[in-house]
Amino acid sequence: MRRIELVIFDCDGVLIDSEAISARMLVAEMKTRGIDIDLAYVARHFLGRSYPVVLKVIREDFGVDLPESFEADYRRRLLAAFETELTVMPGVTAALDRLATPYRLATSSSPARVARSLEIAGLAERFAGRISTASEVARGKPAPDLFLLAARKAGVAPERCLVIEDSENGVRAALAAGMEAWRFTGGAHFRDIALPDPGDLRPHREFDDFARFFETRPELARAASCTEGAS
Repeated sequence: MRRIELVIFDCDGVLIDSEAISARMLVAEMKTRGIDIDLAYVARHFLGRSYPVVLKVIREDFGVDLPESFEADYRRRLLAAFETELTVMPGVTAALDRLATPYRLATSSSPARVARSLEIAGLAERFAGRISTASEVARGKPAPDLFLLAARKAGVAPERCLVIEDSENGVRAALAAGMEAWRFTGGAHFRDIALPDPGDLRPHREFDDFARFFETRPELARAASCTEGAS
């Protein structure tokens, strides 16, 4: 196996259990505009995509140009829902504490949304100065640009990077970047949303519990101290 020198985490659906909340909110918002979509449609078209891409798909599929105020209104209502419902993904904090390898975050979310999401989840300090967003690249996922940017910022070759993603688009982006890709399937959206058949998508690993994060790559973990070993 290739030596891993950088772990790149997606945010929504990986670090924070947000995708089911976002999908439900988007379905409700579209309904107020006379657009009838379901959670399966959201999963098929929007998971892992940036907001401009979401709006583009809506325009193309439904012939509807949403007003300029829509994005700001939606983001405000979504963050309000996050304030009361958003949780950090179980086991993430412990995994980050054990991680011996440098890590970064690469997300399709806007800078404002990811900043507030991490604050709510209690992860802001852990990722301060380590965040890349789709607003910094010309092409979002499934193009490799965002992950290549994160690697470049860290000064690590793509082939030495491991990406943790939940979405099909994210895994495709990681593979296109020449990186090792693990798909995390432990988020609530894997229970609440009928995800599309990934077809030929082949991540290097799938796992659904961060308690098992180091099972196939134990070298990524810090060695347990004597105190930890005795507890």
